[in-house]
Amino acid sequence: MSAADAAFQEEVRDFIAENLSDEMREAGRLNASSFADFTISQRWYQALYKRGWAARSWPAEHGGCAWTPMQRYIYDTEAAKAGTPAYFSMGISMVGPVVMRFGTEEQKNYFLPRILSAEDIWCQGYSEPGSGSDLASLRTRAVSDGDDYVINGTKIWTTGAHNANMIFCLVRTADMEKRQKGISFLLFPMTTPGITVKPIINIAGDHSFNQVFFDDVRVAKSCRVGEENDGWTVAKYLLEFERGGSAFAAMVAASLAQLRAVAADASDDPLFANKIAAAEIKQQAAEYTEHRIIADITRQGRPGHASSIMKVMGSETNQHITELTVEALRYYAVPSQLEARKPGNNVTPIAPAAGVSSVAKYLHFRAASIYSGSNEIQRNIMAKRVLGM
Repeated sequence: MSAADAAFQEEVRDFIAENLSDEMREAGRLNASSFADFTISQRWYQALYKRGWAARSWPAEHGGCAWTPMQRYIYDTEAAKAGTPAYFSMGISMVGPVVMRFGTEEQKNYFLPRILSAEDIWCQGYSEPGSGSDLASLRTRAVSDGDDYVINGTKIWTTGAHNANMIFCLVRTADMEKRQKGISFLLFPMTTPGITVKPIINIAGDHSFNQVFFDDVRVAKSCRVGEENDGWTVAKYLLEFERGGSAFAAMVAASLAQLRAVAADASDDPLFANKIAAAEIKQQAAEYTEHRIIADITRQGRPGHASSIMKVMGSETNQHITELTVEALRYYAVPSQLEARKPGNNVTPIAPAAGVSSVAKYLHFRAASIYSGSNEIQRNIMAKRVLGM
């Protein structure tokens, strides 16, 4: 790093030390899902917002930090090391860039300030039963009716829909020979009449997913981003930011640190020590790959198709490390203590303190190679778009 980068790193460390409360730190440590306790994690977001650091990838003209890719990488790395709680950031990381690129001036003026302040919390209406990685086969339909669309259908695996007040949603607005055509991209409130949210509890006992039902939901056409029937273009742009461009390697490094803490008693086992060493090599490879992607973002301002590389490496390495962590816990992995993973609890954990959330993380990351586009699909993208095969 340059001297300026090193100084910035110290500034970030000082900010985290001053603003990361014990409650927030505990929420980050116990979290085993996509985001930590919603209320606590939003307090951390508000600390960032107050400092002007909430929208780290946004340009200054829209209230962003205008940080360089290196500065964003430094922050993400230090936050992962410190264990800051993962907050619900789809508005900042996904909706904001889409509105800036494809939205009208009216949409920019309305949505961007509300995203920045977290007045609007967003969830993603993409996947459907039968339309996951093959997203172009989606069947939720929006029928034109004057100045409105009338939507019927369902979305599934909708992370955070129970906390969100807004949704960005892909809908079928026309039937065309090419399935990617005839899809439109809409933004609308979760309080719109006709929307029902039903929880999906995952295998670890956590509620982060939901199924969302639309029954004659009326949405104004002014809520559409981009041209009618060209929502696939918008969706692909958004997925670049979902799959890449943040410090995945730092997240993997945090999992590796937890593995080392849990495996302290197994350090005298040479076979298991070799497994940990192999995991460290994978983590370093992910970090170096991420550095190359950061360089690409510096040049072109977006992750591009290389984001698929980071998605595959990050998800599979995290799966490997969390699996080793459960192996290191041995019989302590057997008891299920859901209440011991709630911030502020007074439960005495059966497992070592470092391993309370380890099994839940292992179970959660089983899905990491499927969500945000399955890794098989990502390899196809890499072969075609990156390697030119």
